[in-house]
Amino acid sequence: MIRSETKIRVRYGETDQMGYVYYGVYAQYYEVGRVEAMRMLGFSYKQVEERGILMPVIDFTISYKKPAFYDDEVTVVTYMRERPNGLRLIFDYECFNAAGNLLNTGKVTLVLIDKATNKMCKIPDWFQKGFDRFF
Repeated sequence: MIRSETKIRVRYGETDQMGYVYYGVYAQYYEVGRVEAMRMLGFSYKQVEERGILMPVIDFTISYKKPAFYDDEVTVVTYMRERPNGLRLIFDYECFNAAGNLLNTGKVTLVLIDKATNKMCKIPDWFQKGFDRFF
């Protein structure tokens, strides 16, 4: 299993009129967590793209429990619970405030696209090797 933690400070512009973090901002927080989790594999999103692989999100779900507010420190815990195979990468998320309260949970599914053909492709061997020490 891959598990990473990323801390994010809520910026004023990320809040809505009620003072809560705007619901759509969590997709960005999840992306930050996912990018950092990918670094644990030994390469960055940028390096994956430079090798001709794009990774669009095809499914995003979230369940809200409690709000976060301006200037809160949010911890995004990102998990990859199963070794990917085939065409998909699945990440699970939990966001916590500084007091340890669960703010939300989510799941994001991505597929791999060959940049040259714009078609789905299998996870290449060099990419799969990044998972070896975790699964």
